[in-house]
Amino acid sequence: MLAMKERATRTKSTFRLASFLLVLVTTLGAQAEPPSSTLPGRKPDSKEPWGAFLGKAAHEVIGIEYRVQHPTNVVFLNTASLSKIVGEGNLGDPKRLSEVAKLLRPDITDTRALVLFELKPDDEESRGEAREQARRYLAALNEVVEPDKKLTGGTGFEGSLFLEFENGGALWQLSWRTPEPGVTLYRWSYRRKKPHASWKERAAQKEEELPREEIAQHGEVAEQALRAAYDKGERPKGFQGQVYLPADCR
Repeated sequence: MLAMKERATRTKSTFRLASFLLVLVTTLGAQAEPPSSTLPGRKPDSKEPWGAFLGKAAHEVIGIEYRVQHPTNVVFLNTASLSKIVGEGNLGDPKRLSEVAKLLRPDITDTRALVLFELKPDDEESRGEAREQARRYLAALNEVVEPDKKLTGGTGFEGSLFLEFENGGALWQLSWRTPEPGVTLYRWSYRRKKPHASWKERAAQKEEELPREEIAQHGEVAEQALRAAYDKGERPKGFQGQVYLPADCR
């Protein structure tokens, strides 16, 4: 009986030790790379690389650029719900929206041109998600808008901008395209540093995947620098480079 108790005690101790080691390994593994659930713009089960958190910056910048290109239009970005879009966009009666539909937030909705865009990373899986979400938003909107204000998926929206973090250094590129109505796909890429070359010469170099070490070093500053360039505001602390907006790239 005593031996059985000793074996039970040893088993419990072994189990507690194994549990502790499992938690420790998991914790150390999490420290090796920021958990995806805490990276803005990235889903926990995303197949995108570690830099997918730059999706937040891409959404914001591409939305701002659409507004720049359509300065007289009424444009709502993904902070606006369908309820606000229908009401403030004078499309119809927002009370007719279902409780679920009222909370939906398309990425870009132009209530003058009557078009909508959903933004996603440039890969086939995300393209399918964008297509389905755009379809869902359009269906919800077109159930309640006035007959002459039906919306469709937008087309022809594309662009590119470049970002460098030190004058004459490597370049980050954000580009986007709209390959099908309502579906806008974006991509971050990288151009290596090339001494004594202009930014246009560096931009013409081979496109590469954005290195993880670059993202870790500059990721947070990227969004701030891009927003400052559009707002013509103060540059983020420590930013010594340049932003080349789509108007500069044409």
